[in-house]
Amino acid sequence: MTAGETVRGLLELTRPVNVVAASVLTFIGAFVAGSVSEYPFAVAAAVAATGLAVGAGNAINDYFDREIDRINQPGRAIPRGAVSPRGALVFSLVLFGAAVALALVLPRLAIAIAAINLAALVAYTEVFKGLPGVGNALVAYLVGSTFLFGAAAVGELGPAVVLFLLAAIATLTREIIKDVEDIEGDREEGLNTLPIAIGERRALLVATGLLLVGVAASPFPYFLGEFGAAYLALVVPAVAIMCYATYESFDDPTAGQEHLKYGTFLAAVAFIVGRGVIVFPA
Repeated sequence: MTAGETVRGLLELTRPVNVVAASVLTFIGAFVAGSVSEYPFAVAAAVAATGLAVGAGNAINDYFDREIDRINQPGRAIPRGAVSPRGALVFSLVLFGAAVALALVLPRLAIAIAAINLAALVAYTEVFKGLPGVGNALVAYLVGSTFLFGAAAVGELGPAVVLFLLAAIATLTREIIKDVEDIEGDREEGLNTLPIAIGERRALLVATGLLLVGVAASPFPYFLGEFGAAYLALVVPAVAIMCYATYESFDDPTAGQEHLKYGTFLAAVAFIVGRGVIVFPA
């Protein structure tokens, strides 16, 4: 492998799209808290720390999952030889170190969230991933907590708590569907994921039930007066996309989990617009 291919492989390990997405969610958490302009340095540090931590978590996940990926994802950086397992491990530790350095300049609540998340990222693959539903729930917490981290960076959780709960539910639904998609490789490696433990259809029914709970809770910020009609106008199509994606997953888990992600991001946009209308009234 050339140096260029190795650099490309290292970048792939971080999952750049996921890094950007998580960083944006942290910014949204700070924005929903209503204090971005007052604490620009803290927001920037939180956003950067999130991106680095997510990149590190993805890299170390690929390090531990390298044998499974030879079956499920043979084109990934480690299985195809672009990055050695040791190189991926060292790279992840460097990113983790940078994330910790940035997190330490933030308020104590944000540091506490960062410490919990970093420990969870490291332990996920080796400790929790193979436990039916537990690994899924941990990933759901980690995604939702990016909103809490952004809000904590500016010292005010506020409406970000609701956003955390809704994002966690949507992510948990998607993670279960992804396990259905990856069932062949997971079974080969002896993992006991939820679809393996209770069956694919039952796992998808659990995912559907979880999503319906999130759908039922999604109008609450509007009814509580935290967000205006603009929020409602965007969150309705967002939950419609997520409901369709979950239905679609019974026939095509790959397409279903991908489309569910689109609905989740549209819901995040709904929070931005809804908060913006209140903070910056016309």
